[in-house]
Amino acid sequence: MKKIAFKPLISLLALAALVACKEAPPPPAAEAQPILQGKQLRYPAGHSQLGLLKTTPVKPATAIPVELPAHLVWNEEKTQRLYAPLAGRVAGIHADLGQTVAAGAPLLSLHSPDLGAAQADAAKARVDQQLADKALRRQRELFDAGIVARKEFEQSEADAARARAETERANARTRLYGGGELVNQQLVLKSGIRGVVVERNVNPGQELRPDLSGPGVPALFVVSDPSRLWVQIDAREADITALRPGASFELDIPTLPGHTFKGRVTAASDFIDPNTRTIKIRGEVDNSQRLLKAEMLGTARIARKMGEGFIVPAGAVFLRGTRHWVFIETSPGTFEPREVELGHEGAQESLVTSGLTASDAVVSQNGLLLARVFRIAEDAARPAEGAKDGTQ
Repeated sequence: MKKIAFKPLISLLALAALVACKEAPPPPAAEAQPILQGKQLRYPAGHSQLGLLKTTPVKPATAIPVELPAHLVWNEEKTQRLYAPLAGRVAGIHADLGQTVAAGAPLLSLHSPDLGAAQADAAKARVDQQLADKALRRQRELFDAGIVARKEFEQSEADAARARAETERANARTRLYGGGELVNQQLVLKSGIRGVVVERNVNPGQELRPDLSGPGVPALFVVSDPSRLWVQIDAREADITALRPGASFELDIPTLPGHTFKGRVTAASDFIDPNTRTIKIRGEVDNSQRLLKAEMLGTARIARKMGEGFIVPAGAVFLRGTRHWVFIETSPGTFEPREVELGHEGAQESLVTSGLTASDAVVSQNGLLLARVFRIAEDAARPAEGAKDGTQ
């Protein structure tokens, strides 16, 4: 009974499959492929790839935007780095990051035995000077009375002069470090300029030594004016004429999209870095809004005047071997490769010095797709050409 019940079901499935096969639409016709005629690739009208191949008319060369790597640093003309001039232990920290300080404001206090020794030397020098001055007065009185010889009086004058010189030297040393006449070993580091504390690399109770200073060693405090920053630009030899002192440039920071900062070149190096083959350019940029930070990386953009030629999008140029090529649209749907020579190759635009005319339009998008189709058409045309010549 079960086998008889399955027979109608099998019959219905077979009938449904037969109907489905009869109603299936025919496969779509293959799209006509572009053909190669001489050096030109011709697409059939309405081909789907034509919508992907965007063309751009060439432009006469006037000025081209050039982008160069840039690096923000503190304005060294308005920056002070403080190190410990004498050995000592940190007794107090009087400023912190982001704090605005005036010229002469205390930043750090140290207990310094070295300063104490300098203060003691100054105190002993003052005592020696007082004693020498008294001895000179006595010798002068005795010399005037004819009791002592001139030689003894002149010796007293020399002793007093030496004592005064030693006192001035000892006092100058203590004044250099801010020490007074008392022997208290208190060394206070003060800011020499008005600015903002942009770095602090010291902790309470830290032991400091004067040999821990100089290049490569972080300063205890860095005070700077962040309202104007320096921009270090690595320029190529060909870009020097556009980056002379006084020239303007634009600065873009990837982390600050939508903001463009205006800058001015202030100095240019006179030598080329042998490792990178670049020239160091220094510029200055306004940072009154305090959006920029030192050590940010960015891109400096300048307008470089070019010679004769045509400007094309950088994406229109492709490299085949060691030569540069572009595709020209000679008529609607017809493209031709053209070898060109470049005078400048930029990130956005390139300068073509030969190979183009003012009426040309280059393929600026999907040029690699067109190059692939062109190569396939060339490969397909070779057997046909060989058979026609009797070489097959």
